[in-house]
Amino acid sequence: MTIAVYPGSFDPLTLGHLNIIERTSKLFDQLIVTVGINISKNMLFTPEERVRLIKKSVSHLPNVTVQSEAGLTVRFVKEAGASVIVRGIRDSRDLSYESGIASMNHYLDSSIESIFLVTDPKYAFISSSLLKEVLHFKGDVSDLVPPAVAEALNQKQRSE
Repeated sequence: MTIAVYPGSFDPLTLGHLNIIERTSKLFDQLIVTVGINISKNMLFTPEERVRLIKKSVSHLPNVTVQSEAGLTVRFVKEAGASVIVRGIRDSRDLSYESGIASMNHYLDSSIESIFLVTDPKYAFISSSLLKEVLHFKGDVSDLVPPAVAEALNQKQRSE
């Protein structure tokens, strides 16, 4: 059984992320989506909220599980019995950034492979950071995120 891990902060989960999850679920026996902590990002949702929203958004995929992790991704991958880290690539900047991370992960554990999936072009402009900026100025991003995430974002905006 081949297990892959798709790590990210997913704050918020976008349709681009969901596209990568759906496509990856067809390539591996099991996919574990891990919500990590990124110390360089200002988070909109707690890790628990992100896990809950992703679970709702992937409930149609029986071989996908979701959980949080706070340490090194390569350690989590090894402990989960996985051998592959999946990352989505939108553009050349992502490729450059993700290549560095993949190289470090290979240095830390050469038995773990990183694979990159190019995002569907219709989602290539979507980033969680850009969505948060639009939300800050009260813009509508509901067509760019799964329904459960759109609902949670609307609730956050109403409570502010």
